[in-house]
Amino acid sequence: MDSPHIWLRAETKPGEARAALTPNTARELLERGFAVTVERSQQSVFAPQEYEQAGCALVDAGTWPEAPAQAYILGLKELPDDNAPLIHQHIYFAHAYKGQTGWDTLLARFKRGEGVLLDLEYLVDNTGRRCAAFGYWAGFVGSALALLTWAGQHSRPEESPLQPLRPWQDQGGLVSEVQASLDLVATHDVSDLSIMIIGALGRVGAGARALADLLAVPTVNWDIAETSAGGPFHEILSHPIFLNCVLVNQKLPPFITPELVADQQRTLSVIADISCDPLSEFNPVPLYDQCTSAKVPLKRLQSTSTPLDLIAIDNLPSLLPRESSEDFSAQLLPVILSLAQTQTPVWQRAEKLFHHYSGTLHA
Repeated sequence: MDSPHIWLRAETKPGEARAALTPNTARELLERGFAVTVERSQQSVFAPQEYEQAGCALVDAGTWPEAPAQAYILGLKELPDDNAPLIHQHIYFAHAYKGQTGWDTLLARFKRGEGVLLDLEYLVDNTGRRCAAFGYWAGFVGSALALLTWAGQHSRPEESPLQPLRPWQDQGGLVSEVQASLDLVATHDVSDLSIMIIGALGRVGAGARALADLLAVPTVNWDIAETSAGGPFHEILSHPIFLNCVLVNQKLPPFITPELVADQQRTLSVIADISCDPLSEFNPVPLYDQCTSAKVPLKRLQSTSTPLDLIAIDNLPSLLPRESSEDFSAQLLPVILSLAQTQTPVWQRAEKLFHHYSGTLHA
């Protein structure tokens, strides 16, 4: 078979600075005989020159519809919102298999163009574990933002506790900023600080715990064993911060509800829904219907004597774009390399899933 052609499209989601393919992993693909085309991006953390130096062919942003029909169009976030048929094989996080708003419109575009969606979320090994994920960095950043919000609630209660966000240069800079914010809070307040994490044993939970450990913040770690009886969980209310780190793929009783957080005796003041899937019927944190963003990072749920703020940013790792991209791309590399083989189970499973869901569309 011909060597695969990977076409890295420029991301269009505002603030998305990550890349599914870094210059280093692009170089490895080229060395293995792949063709690699990279769209010039004004918002990527990686400059076009870095890819050019790696040996990639550069093209203008947004030209992927003109790519050769056999090319794999690789990205991270959603495609531009239009109704054009999709003729290529696309690899990205489409969020189209759990009943999210617009799922049918998107899959209809693939059906009309006879293209194929190979969703990054569903590239899984034989055990069902995702082959590549940003989860660790989502947890790390989400935990940091929750602590920044909690500290802001205490140190400047007259202002929004979390201002518009810009990416940090590296994790050291992020950790230092969180520590400085905690240092501004009175000692007796910090002594009462704790974080409850649901999904503590997964990738996202590992990142959340790692950030908390770096700052010596106590965590209460729940996973399958603690949640098997089903929510809602009143225990969440007794901790200042709650982090949801569970990616739910089935309908479960919610972890927390509007009625539960209406309890005026709660200690809870910050929720970070790191899994962030508000448009899915499986959402275990049904307190909101729209994500927050780097520009507007918080939604105030209650303005009582103990305020309650929600963080629900769906691209948290973008706030540490270089480190998170390097990690993700290194995980993804062996899977991309397997495109040069025939009958690779990971890709077969992803294509089968696409045909299953696209087959549910009405004619």
